[in-house]
Amino acid sequence: MKSAVIVTAIFATYLIIAGLVYIGLGIFSGAKGGWSRVGHIVLGLVYIVAGVIAYANLGAAATTLALIVVIFIGISWIVDGVVSLSLLGRDGSRVWTLLYALLSIIAGVIVIFSPVIAGLAFWLLLGISLVVLGIVQIVRAITLGKDEKAFIGTQDAAAV
Repeated sequence: MKSAVIVTAIFATYLIIAGLVYIGLGIFSGAKGGWSRVGHIVLGLVYIVAGVIAYANLGAAATTLALIVVIFIGISWIVDGVVSLSLLGRDGSRVWTLLYALLSIIAGVIVIFSPVIAGLAFWLLLGISLVVLGIVQIVRAITLGKDEKAFIGTQDAAAV
């Protein structure tokens, strides 16, 4: 949960900075029309208020942000599945396209109906992925010198 709170704090900071930028655009942009300037100022105020609210209760904001992201992913999977079904007649691999579309729709529905469980699963997979990627990066860093020497050796042999 701490990592979600940190991500939310970063996002809240972004909202406040973006809000200040939008307000600055609204105030100092002489090339824009009046309504555009007012729109930028209002949007900037909305961003700042959202950032301050997020900072006021980072835990609740992190939960809300995670739920919104998970629900968005579920909806996008359903839409992706429907689009894949619409391309079924034009695709050469009908069986794979149908399988992909059905799995995408089913996964999207499951995510929408149980977003909390899906969110926890996403965080778990993200954590596992980051650990695995970190280990791979460490191995790459350790073997970097060996690979470079081997590469230079093959280049020297090819030059002769």
